[in-house]
Amino acid sequence: MSVTRIPAGYVPLTDAAPLIAAQEMGFAAEEKLALDLHRAPSWSSLRDMLAFGQVDAAQMLAPVPVAAALGLGGASAPLSVLSVLSVNGTVIGVSSSLARRLADTGHGFSFDDALSAGQALIVAGGPELRIGVPFPFSMHAELLNYWLKGLGADTPPDIGIRTVPPPQMVEAIRRGEIDAFCVGEPWGSMAVEQGAGALLLPGRAIWSFAPEKVLAVRSAWADAEPGLANRLIRALWRAGRWLADPASRGLAAEILSARRYLDLPAEIIERALSGTFTVTPQGLQREAPGFIGFHEGAAGFPWRTQAQWIALQLAQRNGLDQQTALETAGAVFRSDLYRAALRGTGAELPGAASKPEGDFDAPRTAGRESEPAGLLQNRFFDGRVFDPLIAD
Repeated sequence: MSVTRIPAGYVPLTDAAPLIAAQEMGFAAEEKLALDLHRAPSWSSLRDMLAFGQVDAAQMLAPVPVAAALGLGGASAPLSVLSVLSVNGTVIGVSSSLARRLADTGHGFSFDDALSAGQALIVAGGPELRIGVPFPFSMHAELLNYWLKGLGADTPPDIGIRTVPPPQMVEAIRRGEIDAFCVGEPWGSMAVEQGAGALLLPGRAIWSFAPEKVLAVRSAWADAEPGLANRLIRALWRAGRWLADPASRGLAAEILSARRYLDLPAEIIERALSGTFTVTPQGLQREAPGFIGFHEGAAGFPWRTQAQWIALQLAQRNGLDQQTALETAGAVFRSDLYRAALRGTGAELPGAASKPEGDFDAPRTAGRESEPAGLLQNRFFDGRVFDPLIAD
């Protein structure tokens, strides 16, 4: 079998690691693939690169293919999700001036309590709080909206959520264009490192098993190239398994730090991989176990209920019919293709394509074809459970 080249796009973030590791560590080569990796400056440009065929696969914000299916976001071609590339991996941070106000209220930057952190942020930030996110259709925006809504009636209705591409987030917070941000690593840590801000919370404190980035392709490409899709899924699954090994962290950070990829210090990148963070410019350290996931707990499996949770949030905010949105979204995350590609590899393959989201505190099992698949904690900060059969 000759080697097939697949142009693939990414945005310079730590969670681009599966695509980069697949190429650099030979997992793509094992499947007779070569990934031509194209770095995009923003999510809108990467979405368009994929939609117009400049790349055939892309690291993508999980909500983008769902939004496209619902007629939102301007994507010009239907998109399908072949796998989840990363679970969690985002941080919420604040400007240095807002951090000082938070400290004056007695907030201790524990980096784990979404309820107290949110309440403190609203009090210290005031009614004109401006929060930057990388893209309107992103898990950053969905988690922020869910979090703020869940804090109750005291949440100001006019908190502004603004779009700032990830590599520009540090400069935006430094220039005072935003007061806070939700962004993927390592850009939160770069804000701390440059003295522009402090880290308030990891995204997983809002939803402990949120699908952050996915492998997206044009739906027509998935239909026309099932063999290539299978090989690509397998290469990325092996890359995720390698990234999940603690012994791989140092080398992974070095690879990602290269000029052609993130072009940032390996030490900063490794913070997300290890879950050990410096959260203030003064050097306050915090641990965030499970900050980002590439493999454990069937992390790569594209659950249809993940897509449906996203669809419900989008439908509620955009005045769409909720039942139609739920039905449409379920077909976007292609658990059937993922399962077919990985059958026989030893991958964790849950027998079902759907499950209630947010319904358990501790690891548990979900039936698969041959034996149980271990799932990790899956909780929303407010204790709610999402089940599309009873969604309201």
